[in-house]
Amino acid sequence: MSIGLFVSAISETQQQVLFVSFFFLIVFIIMSGLFTPVESMPVWAQRMDLINPIYYLIRIIRNVVLKGSGLLDMTSELLRLIGYGLLMFSLAVWRYRKTV
Repeated sequence: MSIGLFVSAISETQQQVLFVSFFFLIVFIIMSGLFTPVESMPVWAQRMDLINPIYYLIRIIRNVVLKGSGLLDMTSELLRLIGYGLLMFSLAVWRYRKTV
């Protein structure tokens, strides 16, 4: 949600928000490791995944479904998602401009 707030805060029209959100969402999903393993990607793509929130969500889902992991097993992924959400929300609030 914080990514959507940030995109809408920097965009001027609804069409811009739609296209930018669609572009980033598709890239994030493709690079998340949902369809292809992250380990088979080039090194630069693996490093780019560190800023991909869907990558951490997919890791959490896989750990829960395949391994039966608990909350303590996913602490690093959850902390990264919380940090990413707080950063994006802070940027969205900072860039928000009131219109009359």
